Amino acid sequence: MKIKTGRVAVMTMVLATLVGCGRSSAGGSEDSTAPASSAPWSAQAGLSPEDLQSRWWTWAMSEPEGTNPVADEDGSECERNQPKDVWFLAGTFGTRAERTCSIPDGVPVAFPLVNLTGEPATCTSFMSTAKGSAVLDGEKVEAESSQGESISVQGVVFNPVTGTDERFTTTGCGLWVQLPPLKPGKHTLTIRGQAQDFSVGVDYSLTVDAA
Repeated sequence: MKIKTGRVAVMTMVLATLVGCGRSSAGGSEDSTAPASSAPWSAQAGLSPEDLQSRWWTWAMSEPEGTNPVADEDGSECERNQPKDVWFLAGTFGTRAERTCSIPDGVPVAFPLVNLTGEPATCTSFMSTAKGSAVLDGEKVEAESSQGESISVQGVVFNPVTGTDERFTTTGCGLWVQLPPLKPGKHTLTIRGQAQDFSVGVDYSLTVDAA
């Protein structure tokens, strides 16, 4: 993910959607994700763009740098501070990572391909070049393009985004994926994202534990 605010410009991150604008499917390049069904699952049963981004960014800022899931290199931090009703996955701070992660049965999964917080104009510029893909068990899954929503984010002290425990309101944008609960067993997930000079790559080995 990447973050820019009017008060601070800090480290780029992923682990991953201008105010008042609606959603559209990611497209415009050969790397954009293709629809997996006639309507995206997130439109049917997932979180709204505002709620998804507010909650994901708060989750990403809920740990200091040493244990932060976005800085995680092998998946050992992926279980930290997960909510009960959705399982968040992270991109990176602009690097590549390979992670192994266990996910509980019956919980939907959400993550960004590439994302940013900042001013509305910054989101407009960022999203003009945003592209990415998510491949689950060899099949492309659909991403939704969030061009910009007003979101509220809460951090903790020493988090790698703001470094403080402040709450702030900003604009969130990016390419986002929401998946229904995965079947018990082992899965592979490849996340790729790019916007401007920022790129993300994560290869996940996921295990869903049967209830």
